[in-house]
Amino acid sequence: MSGFTLRRAEVKDASRIAHVHVRAWQETYRGLMPDSVLDTLSVERRMKQWEQILEGTANLYHLVFVAEADGQVVGFANYGKEREGDPDYQGELFAIYILKEFQGQGIGRALVQKAALGLLEMDISSMLVWVLSNNPYRKFYERLNGQYLREKSIQIGDSVLQEAAYGWRDVRILLGQG
Repeated sequence: MSGFTLRRAEVKDASRIAHVHVRAWQETYRGLMPDSVLDTLSVERRMKQWEQILEGTANLYHLVFVAEADGQVVGFANYGKEREGDPDYQGELFAIYILKEFQGQGIGRALVQKAALGLLEMDISSMLVWVLSNNPYRKFYERLNGQYLREKSIQIGDSVLQEAAYGWRDVRILLGQG
């Protein structure tokens, strides 16, 4: 691979983001959540959701960066204002997914940094992210100096799963400025 580029997502990216989203869920979460949830994921349904998300700034999740390699979208991250009214963390990394064969090349770190810059442009300097507690990739956030905060239960399909939150009181640390 000759490298990757990052850019803001556009509505025309919805199908490629949906493909990454569904495939990354199936690659990452197999064995961590019920197969019935993963086997019923649909790129078409996800594409419609991403079209709606990307069409308007009123949608909470509309701030999205994509990573491209060799002309294809291989990862994405979306971020914005924290959803649950956390008093200490005003920003949130809602999702970050990278196709398995493109992991370990710096794409994830670069996407997190873009999200941090995007939050700073919104005058938000703190951020948290939620990750399945049993997800081995949670070490990624630890390597980025994310501080473990707490856990909560979430319902996915018929299962109740645990999520862990990691946070950065100042996202400038992600940019080497903290």
